[in-house]
Amino acid sequence: MVRRALGLFSGGLDSILAVKILQEQGIKVTAISFVTPFFSSKKAEASAEMLEIPIIVKDITEKHLEMLLNPKHGYGSTMNPCIDCHTLMLKVAGGIMEERGFDFIFTGEVLGERPMSQNKTALHIVAKESGYKDSILRPLSAKLLPETEPEKTKKVKRSGLLEVSGRQRKKQLEMAERYGIRDIPTPAGGCLLTDPGFSGRLKDLLREKEKPSVRDIELLKAGRHVRLDKNNKIIIGRNETDNKILAKTENREYLLLAPHGVKGPYCMIPRRLDGELLDKAIKMCASYCDALEGKEVMFRNMEKQEKRRYKTAFSKSNRPKKFIGVV
Repeated sequence: MVRRALGLFSGGLDSILAVKILQEQGIKVTAISFVTPFFSSKKAEASAEMLEIPIIVKDITEKHLEMLLNPKHGYGSTMNPCIDCHTLMLKVAGGIMEERGFDFIFTGEVLGERPMSQNKTALHIVAKESGYKDSILRPLSAKLLPETEPEKTKKVKRSGLLEVSGRQRKKQLEMAERYGIRDIPTPAGGCLLTDPGFSGRLKDLLREKEKPSVRDIELLKAGRHVRLDKNNKIIIGRNETDNKILAKTENREYLLLAPHGVKGPYCMIPRRLDGELLDKAIKMCASYCDALEGKEVMFRNMEKQEKRRYKTAFSKSNRPKKFIGVV
């Protein structure tokens, strides 16, 4: 009978090698990758195609946001709740394992590769709290960890598993050469929650909103974020890519303004602004336009039903001195 395994798959070298190790034992492997506003499955999908293995892509945004607002085990150095995040992924994968009849779950985790989230204690907590402790195998470091149920029941030969540990990748690179993996993926990562700049913006957003929407979070990914006061901020595009992102991101709380007759950034300003705050916001936006000192700059509202325009004089001195997060 063919044994079937479901693997948490980032698309990085470790997860690719975990697949290879199990395939050598004749195990049929299916990958699973997760999607939230903070990370995507693109790298995993590309690597799965390269390996010619099926992949399940699962959007866990709702559950992930709920966890992110109050992680049981807290955050890492930024806003990354790695232990709780891995627990959630294994819990979801475990449910799919039961539903679709897989024999066990595996991951590409390496003991000690990430000192805070991949030490023995953390790996034990994640497995236990996922509810699938007896079904989780970590092929790259299995011989350094307690024997798992898949090994005890001979679904996997422990002798064919490894004892890799630490942050050095020498062993993985040697294996990649043996398996003929030429285009070695960069270390997986890719989670925006580990980025200090993005985390700074997210912390600022959470001070304003206890439960931000997905649209609120999407706006954190582009532009310069400038806080006018504790209740209002504006977003100023940095380049053409930012402008395109802002143009596509709908948010009922903001107006999207574009410079008229002059090159410059798209800007998003809160709809509720008026008086001095509105004037300040428009001046900040204008300060990044391609205009001469003192020349009038006009912005138009990009909403079709709204024809209002905003005018101010260009001055670099109006550029904000402080941004939220790294720009």
